[in-house]
Amino acid sequence: MPAKPSPTQKTSPATRLLAWYDIHRRELPWRARPGETADPYRVWLSEIMLQQTTVQVVGRYYREFLRRWPSVKRLAAAPLDDVLGAWAGLGYYARARNLHKAAQIVANNLGGKFPTTFEGLRKLPGIGDYTAGAIAAIAYNLPYAAMDANAERVIARFAAIEEPLPKSKPAMRAALQLLVPQKRAGDFAQGLMDLGSAICTVKRPACGNCPWMADCKARQRGIQELLPVKGEERARPLKRGAAFVARDASGAVLLQKRPTRGLLGGMLQPPLGPWTEEFPTAKEVLLQAPFRADWRKRPGVVRHGFTHFELEMEVYATDIAKRPDVQGKWFRADTLAGAALPTLMRKIIMHALDDGGPLFAQVRSARRR
Repeated sequence: MPAKPSPTQKTSPATRLLAWYDIHRRELPWRARPGETADPYRVWLSEIMLQQTTVQVVGRYYREFLRRWPSVKRLAAAPLDDVLGAWAGLGYYARARNLHKAAQIVANNLGGKFPTTFEGLRKLPGIGDYTAGAIAAIAYNLPYAAMDANAERVIARFAAIEEPLPKSKPAMRAALQLLVPQKRAGDFAQGLMDLGSAICTVKRPACGNCPWMADCKARQRGIQELLPVKGEERARPLKRGAAFVARDASGAVLLQKRPTRGLLGGMLQPPLGPWTEEFPTAKEVLLQAPFRADWRKRPGVVRHGFTHFELEMEVYATDIAKRPDVQGKWFRADTLAGAALPTLMRKIIMHALDDGGPLFAQVRSARRR
């Protein structure tokens, strides 16, 4: 007489994941509650923010964005500088510029309605295959794979995909797409993210609590903690430069706007010299300074990491009685809140103004938002 099939053999992986999700789902500010219809605007906003950023960090930014711009039309009408200011600290600032562009397209060209197809979503600025799939699944329950870092880890282990990242991404996506159910695709996508966050963790996955344990090929082979395989990290070059922080009699500092295109595009900065392999010489510093003054070099350096290189900055500070005629705008402590000042530039200002004054306190507070 054949053996009686186990409960896990009777149901599909999608069914088991959804049953687990119904019990263990996380409560997140952008996630629709059971029985509620997902808001495409909120789904889109959260998915853009979650690119390259953790759930813990995104939460407070998401709430503030939604408070200031509760609809895509309100966001589209906002000045780009305000959007960049609200984004400051999240990093990867091209996301904020594309967010604003996409909002204007939806609000002005599409009547305020987001596209309801994967192909339509994919045409919006800042939306790639993953983000389009995630929005299509979560907002519209379309059967598309949504592959974030948590999902990659789960699928790499479930299917025992040993090819290193990022070359393994197509294989992961194909393996995941086979599992996506025709119904409740949004819950499936979010369940997979929660499974990777709570159970299928980077280290010491709780396999005994996983609804997919019986099917997991990596678990069967005892290699779950070895997957996914990371590709070899390229050595990042080191660049160096000088920054100039000028403070006037009112305590305001001089900031300039970076070019719209390129790294940290459209954001604010104190005057900077070029970034090269070596720090500038004393003679070069005088030529790079925005105006003649008693520039004093602060002890130590400011270090910051970008995706493709590391940066070390020497910081020069000066206090002046009268503002010179120079490009830029002067910011006091009460005008700095909400300014489009990225983390690197906040580090530089804090390094220059370590006297605990109101501007220093404002910059430090903004970094902790």
